[in-house]
Amino acid sequence: MEQKLRVDKGLGENLKRLRMENGYSQEKLCAELQRRSCDIGRTTYAKYEGGELNIRVSVLVELKKIYGCSYDDFFIGLE
Repeated sequence: MEQKLRVDKGLGENLKRLRMENGYSQEKLCAELQRRSCDIGRTTYAKYEGGELNIRVSVLVELKKIYGCSYDDFFIGLE
């Protein structure tokens, strides 16, 4: 079973910020994630950004690689 993070609206806002800063649409980002063996669709990813669904740790790891950021960037402003 894969570990998941607690649903948190702040995390979703950070996911959206990072995606936009890196010039990805949700569709293009999901295509890149799928190319990297993360089976995720746009509607699921939209739920991550909306704080409606827990993000899989494996997806977070791949996003870090795609964006070339630190894990701290995903958690800015969260307490």
